[in-house]
Amino acid sequence: MAASKQTFEASLERLAQIVEKLESGTESLEESMKLFEEGTALSARCYEKLRKAEQKIREIAPEEEENDE
Repeated sequence: MAASKQTFEASLERLAQIVEKLESGTESLEESMKLFEEGTALSARCYEKLRKAEQKIREIAPEEEENDE
């Protein structure tokens, strides 16, 4: 599955795996750089998905308040 098609949860899980590998310090510099690059891209995608979800909630919330009245 392409990274851009991953669910938010799958992306977050992969990001956690990358952080764990980088924190372990066992990877070579070259591999660490690849992991860092992948992690940065995943982080940006997760942030964008969260931003879009928040925007959607803000769009829905006023509708919900109007329906309650």
